Amino acid sequence: QVLLVESGGGLVQAGGSLRLSCVASGRIFSVYGMGWFRQAPGKEREFVAAISSSGSRTRYADSVKGRFAISRDNAQNTVYLQMNSMEPEDTAVYYCAAPERMGYPIRSYDYWGQGTQVTVSS
Repeated sequence: QVLLVESGGGLVQAGGSLRLSCVASGRIFSVYGMGWFRQAPGKEREFVAAISSSGSRTRYADSVKGRFAISRDNAQNTVYLQMNSMEPEDTAVYYCAAPERMGYPIRSYDYWGQGTQVTVSS
């Protein structure tokens, strides 16, 4: 069973930064792509960023491009989301996600963390 555990959420002022972490367990981490999603109150869950198994390829939602950066440390079974120049619109619960299948781009996500709350005050 794949287990994903996020951490690093909190309250930050607009313009500030946060780094989220997601530790994965239950299978070999380094051969799978990973992703981050978020869900704001009253809205559907949306894609934020994805990264290939090696970390050489990444993809971002237009809303975070240039402000957020996804990375991974395969030795630590961890994927990160560095969030800079944060805006009140970034307020959401952030979820780490992983696919059942190898390969990139990631076609679907099958495993989800419990989420971590990020709140950006204006």
